[in-house]
Amino acid sequence: MDLEELRAFLDVAETGSFLAAADALGVSRTTLRRRVEALEARAGVPLLKSTSQGIVLTEAGGVLARRGRVMMQETSALLASIREVGQAPSGVLRVVLPVGLPPHLLSPLLGLLRAAYPLLRVHARFSVDPLSEPLEGVDLAAHFGEDVPKGPWLSFVVMRVREGLVASPEYLQRRGTPDSVEALREHELFAWEAPHEDARQWPRVGGSLFTVEPALITPDIHFIRTCCLAGQGIGLVPSVDLPDPGVPPDSLVAVLPESVGRVRAVRISVPEALAEIPKIRFVLTHVRDFLAATEGLGATTGSSSSLAGR
Repeated sequence: MDLEELRAFLDVAETGSFLAAADALGVSRTTLRRRVEALEARAGVPLLKSTSQGIVLTEAGGVLARRGRVMMQETSALLASIREVGQAPSGVLRVVLPVGLPPHLLSPLLGLLRAAYPLLRVHARFSVDPLSEPLEGVDLAAHFGEDVPKGPWLSFVVMRVREGLVASPEYLQRRGTPDSVEALREHELFAWEAPHEDARQWPRVGGSLFTVEPALITPDIHFIRTCCLAGQGIGLVPSVDLPDPGVPPDSLVAVLPESVGRVRAVRISVPEALAEIPKIRFVLTHVRDFLAATEGLGATTGSSSSLAGR
């Protein structure tokens, strides 16, 4: 497939206009039409149609547009990455992290990477769903999930964390300590919203779910922990044993640990086009060594030696 033809088609599909797409690509409208017509000839079916609202996709065009965007993203990522082959890790490492990871876990990892690779700069951003980010903007994505993600990713489990209920002793003294799942109905509940999950469905130890009506639902893990430290309620969060710096020990205690909770996998996923780039592999080694040496997280590290399917 000709990439210029595909790029022309995708731009028309996104703008709904041959003129706007031609301006965006810096080519004439005649040249753009010729490229799209050549792609339609290769496909053997119409990909676009004119309507009163503008240019829209046919059913076949919709299929090609979805896959074509991924192909263009993979191509851009590959071309950008091969420039770094054979060089010491340098430039920008683009990392996407789940919203609300505790800062005191991330700052030592940044220090480790900067000490090992002083020419490497990190562009970290947070996302409710890291795997939904455009591939051309991602070198590494950290996320929760037991299953290997669908799409052009290579992925492995780096650790497993316990997810459970926490509250401050002050809150429990004031409101009482629940002695059963049913007793949670009498309390202020804060729910972590994981991607593609119903935050009102909480896990029992053993695998079944029960329904709650939380006072707070948020994808921000750190926000929930902060609310619990403030004595405002009981929160369901991963890594219940993670210590908070500057906060006295036992400021948060586990609630119903024998009844409520589960173990979640933490994964790092890499776009397939970048998996063999030395910069990525060097950084992955340091991340895994850091997690293996980290204690007090209520977690166990993964032992996979390969990216694919782990």
